Amino acid sequence: MPLPDPLLGAEDPDVFRIFGSSGRSEWLLTADHAGRAIPGRLAGLQLSPALLDTHVAWDLGVAGLAERLAALLDAFLILHNYSRLVIDVNRPPGAPDSIVSLSEQSPIPANSKLSIAQREQRRSELFDPYHRRITAELDGRQRRGQPSVLVALHSFTPVHSGQERPWHVGVLHGRDGRLARRLLRGLRQERGLQVGDNEPYAVSDDSDHTLVVHGERRRIPHVELEVRQDLLTSEAGQQEWAVRLATVLVESLAEELPPIQHDYSPLG
Repeated sequence: MPLPDPLLGAEDPDVFRIFGSSGRSEWLLTADHAGRAIPGRLAGLQLSPALLDTHVAWDLGVAGLAERLAALLDAFLILHNYSRLVIDVNRPPGAPDSIVSLSEQSPIPANSKLSIAQREQRRSELFDPYHRRITAELDGRQRRGQPSVLVALHSFTPVHSGQERPWHVGVLHGRDGRLARRLLRGLRQERGLQVGDNEPYAVSDDSDHTLVVHGERRRIPHVELEVRQDLLTSEAGQQEWAVRLATVLVESLAEELPPIQHDYSPLG
């Protein structure tokens, strides 16, 4: 069987971009859903521009937040440029929602009848390069003796499937909650701030890839942070949250973390 033509053409953006490539701190930031690009060959997945402007396609406001936070922390930041509707780089390959044909109430017809070869092509061209770059950065730091702390940044819609979400920010973790517990304590000291503990999402082996593979399996400190999207609509809001998160992240490492205790039994 002949191989399909390359998915990405000369006019398509790079798979990811790096901000703070010379960051000297221990912090390594990721933004899996920072972009909404779609390869030209896929003709916008037959979706309206209006839909591609919504949270269905990407994490609104997270790119601006991530860049401001990276600048404050002198951190390395990697941002994925393509829409999660093409392939979700925070889902294990082969997971049912790795390439969705229905997102919330929005059908994605171009994804409904993909061949195995087409799915594998999206993985090889858009998923694998991003995670190889994260792996290479962490490997390089380990060789140089530079500590690493992984922070996966996301944003969430204030209303999902008709349900309002009251949290301003969510602190997510799986087996290893050492860093997350410190961040929860720090954020909850601010009066009026509603902080979710594994809300509005929880980390699992089935629903998360970045944190599990690059954080848990490497046994480095890690956490996932979700900020509500209506708080990130302006540059001022993004800066406010960057300062808030930078403050609690730095404070969280003021004392050495306790020894890691988690194992690798299945995580639901």
